[in-house]
Amino acid sequence: MNIHEHQAKEIFKQFHVPVPNGVVVFDINDIEKEVAKLKSSNLIIKAQIHAGGRGKAGGIKIVSNKNDLIKEATSMFGKKLVTAQTGPSGKIIKRLYVEEICKIEKEFYLSCLIDRSSSKIAFISSDSGGMDIEEVAKKNPEKIVTVKINLSEKVDDKAIEKIIKPFALSKKTKDQASNLIQSIYKILIEKDASLIEINPLILTKDHHLLCLDAKINFDDNALYKHKDIQSLRDL
Repeated sequence: MNIHEHQAKEIFKQFHVPVPNGVVVFDINDIEKEVAKLKSSNLIIKAQIHAGGRGKAGGIKIVSNKNDLIKEATSMFGKKLVTAQTGPSGKIIKRLYVEEICKIEKEFYLSCLIDRSSSKIAFISSDSGGMDIEEVAKKNPEKIVTVKINLSEKVDDKAIEKIIKPFALSKKTKDQASNLIQSIYKILIEKDASLIEINPLILTKDHHLLCLDAKINFDDNALYKHKDIQSLRDL
């Protein structure tokens, strides 16, 4: 089972994973009221559909004032978005996520997943954040680090060092990265997720790590244990 980005970020917040401030909009008439909760006028509007490649298809827009926000959001809402992953039939945009823009220093890729072939949990990391990770794997496989661990209560320090090595972080930021890895690992175990992907994970200009995007897939066979996750299903 997949969930939307805004839902994944709400789960991230519950586990103290850092994300930018944002609001979800289910009705275009509510957008001004919802966006008033944010502190900045520099915002990004993201179509919430179950498919990647939104940016290239026009499903992500940056705005810097109220008029542009209303114009772009109105244009996007109810539109059929065709991406590389939707197929030619596309998907109708029925909800938007509006988020405060961050000043980016660097972009990374980080994911945590069940690796069924080895019966382990795999962390995949790269300094090529924001890009299609499959393309990076094809063209620059040396830029991707995979660390597999046995199921345990926590990720040990040695594994964390290997996972974050491509990021070349300062000591202060390494501590943030360590906390982030422990938190997404906890989500994977406690919520029976099969994949957690952050692309991009960013380092801001003031040296904070933030999850700019969030994707979580869940094991269908374990959903009976998680009524809260079942309630997020968008058929």
